[in-house]
Amino acid sequence: MQGGLLVVEDDQVIGDTLVRSLTAHGHRVDWAVTAAEALDAVRTTEYALILLDLGLPDLDGVEVARRVRALRPACVIVMLTARQDEIDVVLGLEAGADDYLPKPFRLAELLARVRAHLRRGPATRPDERLPDRVQVGALTVDTAARRCLVGLTEVLLRAREYDVLARLVFSVGEAVSRETLMNDVWDENWFGSTKTLDVHIAAVRRRLADAGVRAGVSPPTISTLRGHGYRLEKTE
Repeated sequence: MQGGLLVVEDDQVIGDTLVRSLTAHGHRVDWAVTAAEALDAVRTTEYALILLDLGLPDLDGVEVARRVRALRPACVIVMLTARQDEIDVVLGLEAGADDYLPKPFRLAELLARVRAHLRRGPATRPDERLPDRVQVGALTVDTAARRCLVGLTEVLLRAREYDVLARLVFSVGEAVSRETLMNDVWDENWFGSTKTLDVHIAAVRRRLADAGVRAGVSPPTISTLRGHGYRLEKTE
């Protein structure tokens, strides 16, 4: 089966509210109350999106995100968290989550986030505006295969990380605002925190640097433009 949503939430009131609301908005929804139930469901069902509570009774939600990402690389993972520490959000996003919502959240915002993520599809990929193969110094972007190489070494990017890099490659040497990156990589109707962008940028930088070390070459760098956004620097 493919295309439905999975709610992973051990709080009965929150879980029931989410399932009722999502179902009322036309989604097919399954509900798991433990990490074990969630992972069993993910092994047998190809969900389009998972709403994942980080505070599960049997396994930390960050580890669940990591395992789900390994099982279903294309599935969208949105974390739901009551944790106040920023490090928990960062760890969750680095583990493979695409987005997060802090508890308590407004149901309208959650539904909007779900719609935004589900609207993203192959027809709106940032790399569609690029040629089949783009070279920026030691970096090669192969849009047909959605692969990036530094020298001859592949950069191991997750799907959204690749999209962020492809969008910056499209405007190499130019300033790209945070709003433009969020619009083009996530959704034009996005609202809420953009911290997920910062975490994805940090991951792209780290993966480019790691590939550069393995390849023995220097990849292009991504500069932070305070108060504006980011720029992929041109290289000779």
